Amino acid sequence: MRRRIRLAAGATLVALGACRHAPATTATRPSDATMLHTAVEQLTNVIVYDIFSPPQASRVYSYASVAAYEAMRAGYPSYRSLAGQLNGLTPPPAPPNGEIDAPLAAVHAFLTVGRQLTFSRQRMDSLRRAMDEQFRGAGLSKAVYERSVAYGDTVAKHVLAWAAKDRYLETRGMPKFSLVTAADRWIPTPPAYMDAVEPNWSRIRPFVLDSASQFRPEPPLAFDTTKGSPYWTQVLEVYATRRRLTEEQRAIAAFWDCNPYVMHVQGHTMFATKKVTPGGHWMSIVGIAARKAGADPMQSASAYVRTAVALSDGFLAVWDEKYRSARIRPETVIAKYVDGAWEPLLQTPPFPEYTSGHSGISTAAAAVLTDEFGPGFAFADSAEVAYGLPVRAFPSFEAAAAEAAISRLYGGIHFRQAIEQGVVQGRRIGQLVVARVRTHDRVIARR
Repeated sequence: MRRRIRLAAGATLVALGACRHAPATTATRPSDATMLHTAVEQLTNVIVYDIFSPPQASRVYSYASVAAYEAMRAGYPSYRSLAGQLNGLTPPPAPPNGEIDAPLAAVHAFLTVGRQLTFSRQRMDSLRRAMDEQFRGAGLSKAVYERSVAYGDTVAKHVLAWAAKDRYLETRGMPKFSLVTAADRWIPTPPAYMDAVEPNWSRIRPFVLDSASQFRPEPPLAFDTTKGSPYWTQVLEVYATRRRLTEEQRAIAAFWDCNPYVMHVQGHTMFATKKVTPGGHWMSIVGIAARKAGADPMQSASAYVRTAVALSDGFLAVWDEKYRSARIRPETVIAKYVDGAWEPLLQTPPFPEYTSGHSGISTAAAAVLTDEFGPGFAFADSAEVAYGLPVRAFPSFEAAAAEAAISRLYGGIHFRQAIEQGVVQGRRIGQLVVARVRTHDRVIARR
């Protein structure tokens, strides 16, 4: 009996049953990617619950997405492996003999890697069991089900072994950021005055970049509080913008806040609320776009993994500069030199100002998604609905990224130069990912 690869669960299984002798490479057959989208959403929920920092979250999304993509390729042999395209990744084991369900293997691999790289493993276990049972209930035989899960485990182990060599664990034992008395140097900000987040993140192995410093931005403006100096001009811009914000600008700032851990102070009580990270917001946009485009599981896996890689390398590049220049935040400067009662609209994140992370990673993600789905791809972004915010509509991924970038000025947490240079970094990283990470020769989904 010759080996067959099952492409999807549910109704597609019936269709494939009627075509037993069709070639295994019929990867263009329409199928439902709902399970993969649900898996990504569930991982986001766990990341929010565990309060991962933005860089940490991007790492989890990337490795889980690589595992899903490589396992999904079992049913789509025309798609290229990422081995040799991503730094240090070797080819995963080939699929076993016999029929497997590629989407089941991919979702299982995704959740297995996600479980290993997050803290709430019981939550991940329950999610994985629930997802597996949905596939089991779709009519899979016991043999196909077990073979598919086993292959998902095999790919997950391969990806986790690769992840273990990225120097992440070594950075856990590296020194914290040193506070130095200097006028332009970052210091902790209200209300929690938290330590600087991930000062050694740039030591981690990139996915596509040659190094974290490959795309260094221009040096930040010289710290100068003299009236009329370039630096002082941008300080006053942040101050004035906060005082004259429109309701639309407030809405934009709130929509792109994406601060995973916002502290609130009421009298002598301090408590926190959790939100999605910037990377999590963009992974949600991937799902929104893929659903609108009618992308099948393989196309969806391609969009997720390329976007995740752009997000991860975007954070590496930005964090490399953040802790090289270690620049002070607007809140600290304005409170000391302009107005002691001034507060930004958004809570200042606990890490240096230059460059803007959201500006960089959003621009990088937009470049990849434009390559995946085409320019002028309009979509309604519902990523923040779960956090009490309305849907916002965008005419393109580039427009969404531009709004994410300027939101940092409206929020009062970045100077304009950090925003603009973050965009430059992000554009260059996105272009590099588009050029170096090719999953398929044909145009994928254009609408």
